[in-house]
Parts: sequence; C-alpha cells; structure tokens
Amino acid sequence: MTTDTDRRRPVLFQGGTVLTMDDGHSVLTDADVLVVGDRIEAVGHGLSAPDDAQVIDSSGGIVMPGMIDTHRHMWQTAMRAYGADWTLTQYFVWYYLENGKHFRPQDIHAGNLLAAWEALEAGVTTTVDWSHGLQTVDHADAAVDALAAVPGRFVLAYGNIQAGPWEWTADPALKSFFDRRRGDLHGWQLAFDVTGDPSFPEKAAFEAARDLGLPVTTHAGVWGATNDDGIRLMHENGFMDERTVYVHAATLSTDSYQRIAATGGSASVSTESEQSAGQGYPPTWQLRKHGIPVSLSMDTSVWWSGDLFSAMRTTLGADRSREHLEAHAKGDTITNCHLRAEQVVEWATRGGADALGYGDLGRLTPGAKADVVLIKNDHSPVSFPMLNPYGHVAFQAQRGDVHTVVVDGAVVKHEHRLVGADLAGVRAKVEATVAYLQETMGEEAWNAGMSPAMPEGHDKIYDNPYQYTEFRTDTTLARGSVFGEPGAGEMGDSES
Repeated sequence: MTTDTDRRRPVLFQGGTVLTMDDGHSVLTDADVLVVGDRIEAVGHGLSAPDDAQVIDSSGGIVMPGMIDTHRHMWQTAMRAYGADWTLTQYFVWYYLENGKHFRPQDIHAGNLLAAWEALEAGVTTTVDWSHGLQTVDHADAAVDALAAVPGRFVLAYGNIQAGPWEWTADPALKSFFDRRRGDLHGWQLAFDVTGDPSFPEKAAFEAARDLGLPVTTHAGVWGATNDDGIRLMHENGFMDERTVYVHAATLSTDSYQRIAATGGSASVSTESEQSAGQGYPPTWQLRKHGIPVSLSMDTSVWWSGDLFSAMRTTLGADRSREHLEAHAKGDTITNCHLRAEQVVEWATRGGADALGYGDLGRLTPGAKADVVLIKNDHSPVSFPMLNPYGHVAFQAQRGDVHTVVVDGAVVKHEHRLVGADLAGVRAKVEATVAYLQETMGEEAWNAGMSPAMPEGHDKIYDNPYQYTEFRTDTTLARGSVFGEPGAGEMGDSES
C-alpha cells in the first residue's frame, strides 16, 4: 500500500509498453519510465533508479501520459446519472430555467470534490472545470477550494449561466477573486457562449478576458443555441486566437471552420454528449478536414461516464460511422478508416495539452512534467493479449484497469486504489447536496426531473436557451441537413 511518504519518492515504471506520445509517437516495448521530482527523468530500457525509488512492475501493461479533459461541468457530478434520459433542451430547462439557481456554494464544492477524484481514478490527470454554475464569488471560492484539495491538475473555466457574460465579467469582485486565487490552481479560463446577437454584447466579456490575460472557452456550433453568427462576430472583432477552445463545434458551416483553423483555435469534442443530447453530429470528420486541432472531453456526469476511455471509443465509432454513411449514400464502400486508434489516444493526451498551451504535459519525454498512467490489470482476462497498444487503450481498457496514476511526480493512485482520498467524507457532502435539492424541489418535482416534460411557457428555449438575453432569431438554429451542409462530408483523396 502506498503511503504519503511513498508519493514523493522517485518512481520507476519497469518493463511496460510505453506510449511516449512524443513527436514521432514512439512506442517502446519492455521499457522503463523514471520519474524524479516532478519531471520525467528518463525513458528507455534497463534504466537504473535511485536507491529510494518506488519500482512498479509494469510488465504486461501500458505506460502512457496522463489524460487531459478540456471540458467537464464538474459541479454537476453530485447529480450523477440523474439526467440519463434527458435531451439538451431538458438539460437547459433543468439547469438554466428551473433548478440550477438552487445550488449553494457547498453544493458546488461537493460536486467538484467528487468529480476531481473521479477524474484521477480514471487516469485523467488534468481537467478543465467548465464551471458555469458560479452565481457568486462565494460559489467560485467553493469550487476552487474543492479542486485545490485534490492532488490533480485543474483549470477553472469561470462562468455563470444565470447572468449575461457582459454582466458578471464587469463585477469588480471577479478581478478581486483572480487576484486572490490565481496561484491556487494549475490554470484559468473564462467560460461563456456567444448567441449571435448582432449587437455583440459578449464583446465586453472578451475584453474582460483580455484584461485578465485569460483564454476563452465557449460552446460553439450547438444546435439551437450557438451558431455561425457567433463565430463571425468573434472573428470580425478580433477575439479568436490559438488559445480559444470551441466546445462541441458540431453544427457550423465551412466558413466557421475555416475561421477557427485560420486563427489557430482548437475544438473540444464530447462525443458521448453530442451523440446523445443533440448538439449536432460529433464533428471530428469536419475538424480533420479543416486541420483543426482536437481534444476530448466528457461534458457532465449528470448524463455520461467520467472517463476518457469512453470518449476515445465513442469518437472512433462516430467518426467511422459518418465516413461509412457518406460512402453508402453514394453507393461506395470505405475500405480504410481515416481515423485510427492512435489518433484518438493523441487527442486524449497531447491534444488536450496543446489546446491548453501546456507543452510539458501529454507526453512521456525527458524533462516533461511527470503525469503518468499505468494501465494494467492482472486479474482481468481482457488485459491479454496486448497486441496493438493504441487499440487496447481505445477499445479494450476501462477505468478499472488503471493501476497507477502519478501527477506532478506524486503517486495518487496505486494498485487500483486512490491514495489519500476520503471518499466517505466526499460521499457525505454529496448526499447532503442531494438531500437539500430533494427538499428544495419537492419529491414530485425531483422524480419528474429525471424524465421531464417540457414546461409550459418556455417554448422560446427551442431557439435560444440563454435567459439573460431577449435576442431571438431563426439563425440560432443550425443550417443544412442533419449531417450538415450538402457535400460537407466529402473528403479529398489526400486526407490521411
């Protein structure tokens, strides 16, 4: 059993298959990874370790970089699986119109604690908390307190769905919050969406982000919510750059994809979410066509799994399904898959690091930050034979196969068990939140919320879910067919 003292010893992963995710995607068999301090000291064969090193037998396993999730509404994890049968519209109703406002700071804290440990348990060492439930600075402090109490890397994307972004970013308390808390987490973003209103009220929020020196992450290309007009306004006003992360990016035109590509932005794809909720068809087939960098994310545990194994698996399935459907519609047959398992493993590691601007994460190379995951489960018949390591990670592995996780050189999970996690304490906080929401909503409303009917008087959410603006137009709806613009999926012979 790993102790607190063990967590800071040098660590030698010995004899595994190493996915370095270096520039050449080198794969080393029967190889070692040595961690000293907070860095990767060496990667190779027959490495020697300091006398006090913790040696972890990695034979029969896969050693890979820690995975990175670029979009997770962590505060909603206390509602795990509550919305399993929701549509996106029902999600909007529950959180935006009816019950999101009930969440207290302690409820944000409970959800974040649970989500943070869940991420580490699944080998996700860096997570962006797309925290759009921060109705007050007290809520934000509670969110940060929870993340800072867990030994992972976390980026707080500060947002508030109950107010216009031009309003909450103008509050002097926001700058004071960042002045106080800036050093408490690994990174920061501002999180808000752009409705497409031609008056572009979100301009003030972009200016606030610029003044704070923070990148923006935004839900873009979401059916019935955000659209090409928002992308155009961002571009025409000079607010698109290489640090901007476009979440979903599913229902956009060629023009919008070209603007994203030209300005160096990246897309965070949440395939489980897009397939199930209705943001649009998962867009990797379009992003690949336009050369837009991709990272993966899981969105929210109010619906879906909290691991990136599911994200990799569903992304491969959706992309390949799209390619087959396009071919079949023309009477053709796909004989080679364009999207390979190796590429989605890259998106789950380096893709996230690059999107966030962290060049020392997402790879196992000397000098890189020591965020390492060992996938090994000697008690499972699914652990062998391990013939194609990328295919094994993307299609065979599960969170229960994560044997060891190291973050910043510290062991946070070992032999399939989290280190230092007071799960009983986390459970008590989450149960208190659930009890509070049940009492506040009432039993009937609570039960109905799991399979809600559309409430009367809220028909306008179909063309604009954001209740902080009166802007309404048909252009908030996606254009083209269910599969996008006619011919948009056609790919040239040169694509790889």
